[in-house]
Amino acid sequence: MNQIEKLMAEQCPRGVEFEFLKNLGSTYGGLTGKTKADFSNGNARFVTYNNIANNICVDLEADGLVRINKGERQNCIELGDVLFTGSSETPNEVGMSSVVIDSPSEKIFLNSFCFGYRFNDKSLLIPGFSKYLFRSDALRRQIIRSANGVTRFNISKKRFLKICIPLPPLEIQHAIVGILDKFTELEAELEAELEAELEARKRQYQYYRDGILNFSTHSPSKKLKPIKDLLTRLCSDGVEFKELHEVFEIKNGYTPSKKNPDYWTNGSIPWFRMDDIRKNGRILSDSLQHVTPQAVKNEFLFPANSIIIATTATIGEHALITVDSLANQRFTFLTPKVNRSAELDMKFMFYYGYVLGEWCRNNTNAASFASVNMKKFKKFKIPIPPLEVQHEIVTILDKFDALVNDLSHGLPAEITARRKQYEYYRDRLLTFKEVE
Repeated sequence: MNQIEKLMAEQCPRGVEFEFLKNLGSTYGGLTGKTKADFSNGNARFVTYNNIANNICVDLEADGLVRINKGERQNCIELGDVLFTGSSETPNEVGMSSVVIDSPSEKIFLNSFCFGYRFNDKSLLIPGFSKYLFRSDALRRQIIRSANGVTRFNISKKRFLKICIPLPPLEIQHAIVGILDKFTELEAELEAELEAELEARKRQYQYYRDGILNFSTHSPSKKLKPIKDLLTRLCSDGVEFKELHEVFEIKNGYTPSKKNPDYWTNGSIPWFRMDDIRKNGRILSDSLQHVTPQAVKNEFLFPANSIIIATTATIGEHALITVDSLANQRFTFLTPKVNRSAELDMKFMFYYGYVLGEWCRNNTNAASFASVNMKKFKKFKIPIPPLEVQHEIVTILDKFDALVNDLSHGLPAEITARRKQYEYYRDRLLTFKEVE
């Protein structure tokens, strides 16, 4: 019998009391009535959406600054408060939580896209226990179910307050926190070592990839023997370069009106955003959000095997899309022209997208909202080596990419497995039998 089982047998052999959140405390909102000017000349700290989503110790790490006028009433964060993201474009990300585990030394405010929950009796749950409890799988599922929405999901406070939570004795809470703190610390150390090794491999891979894709000067001696031999045999005078607009149809993505539910309800057409790349990588066959045929302008979808590349906001990020689709206005589509498609291995062009992405980051218009200089973008020159060379480069880079980035192989798989192991262990410790 382990420590927790022994304590449970001694202190609550029949189970643990559960109670609805509505009977234990109340919610409060974040900053209201603020304009952009209030955030450009701040005199007080506020907790950002990302602070909460990333589970940062928010009383010590409030990243935002806001202007609070004298006498202005705003809710301030207190020790033991549980903070939540109130809305998200992705249902699984709505209602992420963080807990104030120390008493702030100054007034700290809460982002307007978030809300806080405050216990009436702060002695019921210690903050450290709340921190783990509200991130447990059982509570996360209940929180997600309390959200409504189609294209954006918002927590319903009424439904949220109907969530039922366990109230184990304080001694058991302290014991669980002690175990999970140690486990988390050890896990963080091991994960940091794996992340450092992975980062080193990524840098090595990037250096190697950039070298193999460098056709600006014909120097086969710097390439692997298979590539060197092919270049020598097939294009001894050098590789042909073409401007982007000569090879690709170049068109912007767009966002169908979110005010029209007919565009979004039960959609079947993939509509890609940056979140798709963050969540699912750079070779994409489906999206997190979908639109209906009514949302498609002129019944035109961007064809499968197009490349999307961000030319505003998160500039330079790119992906290969393997299905007919749409994407938001952040992305520019590169679709092979009919008379050029036979010359291209789009997987090779995907890898060359890393070179193009770096160029994009270095060629933006000087404005308040950064964007790529599209005039220059269309004239960016790309290499068109013989197909046999393209295929060989793809074969080599696929192997390296799998070792570094594929979640089912190597270090990424080990990191993912450790995280799942930790989450499983945490959730077992935080699963209680309700008192009979």
